Amino acid sequence: MTNRTVAARYARALFDVSTKQHDLRQVETDLMGFSDLLAGHEMLGRVLLNPAVPTPRKKDLVSALLERLDPLTPPVTKLLHLLAERDRLVLLGDIVEAYRGRLLRHLGVVEAQVTTATPISDDRTAGLERALQAASGAQVTMTTDVDPELLGGVVARVGTTVYDGSVAHHLQRIRQNLLEQ
Repeated sequence: MTNRTVAARYARALFDVSTKQHDLRQVETDLMGFSDLLAGHEMLGRVLLNPAVPTPRKKDLVSALLERLDPLTPPVTKLLHLLAERDRLVLLGDIVEAYRGRLLRHLGVVEAQVTTATPISDDRTAGLERALQAASGAQVTMTTDVDPELLGGVVARVGTTVYDGSVAHHLQRIRQNLLEQ
């Protein structure tokens, strides 16, 4: 079984437990906060993610960290203890990603990645977001990126659907049509 598959199972279990009694967004925040803590402290990450460090030491370190941090939601605390016990803290990043995906689906939100040839204004970004919401029929959370190779236009990826309105794509289609004739 791959790490992503195992992480998805942990994320599903965390989500299922959390839906009953806890704020799902707070669970996400707590989970991301601990993950960011590991990523932000190189030495801490090296110790907790190193397979050569004995599991009991990792458990003790996670317990000590959780005592010093602001209280996390109980399901996140239990998950972190469980991951430390089973020496699976290396899965934390994938668990965060899988949990976030599950949460967004639950809330009816889709992620959109919009790429343009040049940076776009906030007004234009808001307009694109509204258009993508209308096209997808769901609430959209959008991130933008710049790729000068597009020459102009927009490429939007909403979930698994790609809307390619770039100049580079249109030129490629024209080229193919000319070669076919």
